[in-house]
Amino acid sequence: MADLFDKIYKDKGPLGKWSEVAEGYFVFPKLEGPISNRMKFRGQDVITWSVNDYLGLANHPEVRKVDAEAAAEWGSAYPMGARMMSGHTSLHEKLQEELASFVDKEAAYLLNFGYQGMVSTIDALVSKKDVIVYDVDAHACIIDGVRLHLGQRFTYKHNDMESIEKNLQRAEKIAEQTGGGILVISEGVFGMRGEQGKLKEIVALKEKYNFRLLVDDAHGFGTLGKTGAGAGEEQGVQDQIDVYFATFAKSLASTGAFIAGDQEIMDYLKYNLRSQMFAKSLQMQLVIGALKRLEMLKTMPELKEKLWENVNALQNGLKDRGFDIGTTQSCVTPVYLKGSIPEAMALVNDLRENHGIFCSIVVYPVIPKGMILLRLIPTATHTLEDVEITLTAFSAIRERLENGTYKRLSAGVAEAMEK
Repeated sequence: MADLFDKIYKDKGPLGKWSEVAEGYFVFPKLEGPISNRMKFRGQDVITWSVNDYLGLANHPEVRKVDAEAAAEWGSAYPMGARMMSGHTSLHEKLQEELASFVDKEAAYLLNFGYQGMVSTIDALVSKKDVIVYDVDAHACIIDGVRLHLGQRFTYKHNDMESIEKNLQRAEKIAEQTGGGILVISEGVFGMRGEQGKLKEIVALKEKYNFRLLVDDAHGFGTLGKTGAGAGEEQGVQDQIDVYFATFAKSLASTGAFIAGDQEIMDYLKYNLRSQMFAKSLQMQLVIGALKRLEMLKTMPELKEKLWENVNALQNGLKDRGFDIGTTQSCVTPVYLKGSIPEAMALVNDLRENHGIFCSIVVYPVIPKGMILLRLIPTATHTLEDVEITLTAFSAIRERLENGTYKRLSAGVAEAMEK
């Protein structure tokens, strides 16, 4: 019999094996200072493109004032206990009502965290008789929720309507045998590529197939649609989304999440979401803070307008300079380059130390081997000057990548890691 930990000692995993040279810099970095377009990294001022504060609310003075007042009045513990037992308040209900109205649904239900909330929502919606059909590029929280499912599940090729239809046909045959139903899951915006899920095309398939649609709109909520109600509003199909999910961790710059849909479905979920039934209620300071943020989202359209001014300047500037930003249809701005993991480390080091640019780096196994993805998240707090500095820096690092500079600089790291 093996020691349970033997596999850990022998193999730290595809990312863990780089921990000695990466931790504290490329992974688990420490950004310091107020959340903004400019922060500090290792004591140096950097333009920050890695904070999901889309509307610039995290350090907005009105938000900071409400957060501070709520903390002073309620502390960080109230209400204690799970909502079903002792942690329910009228302000929780008020926030739910306002969220439901904003995303054009009958009812909403608060979740303590987005990740665990999505996992638990999927678990509560399906039984072993049911079949799940979901996008292969779905976020990890969706994948983990699907893993709990005891019945059949199928992935379809990313945003591929022919693939989803083939899998719906497979799912229908199984559901007819088991007496179950079908749940389709897509994201409103896929957070790595920035592409919107093809929600309009998916809901059109309801005319041919009997399924319900769950949409994770973490990156669409607050950024897309005429009012900011998300990808469903943007594509004109919000009413066809059966269960709508969004998090407070992006546009609202806070902690928590919510689901929304028909009243009867929300009533069912609030009595069957294990991650909420057996967890402490969302703290009052977060509830009050979310109410303020939602009010600002609804009444200050200039925040979203400024966000998109920056998004368009950055994305158009990158395209004009010949960078590959894929087919993003959102604020998420991916820049695709070719190179090894050691080259990516040298490139990002140059970008941060010599150009004062901090963005996220994504490498294998999240994306295919030989690719480097630099992911930029524009916000309403960025300036056009930030954009121009960043475009100049990206042109410089691309030249050094293509002329082999980073390959030479990273040769020692690559050799050490192969041993």
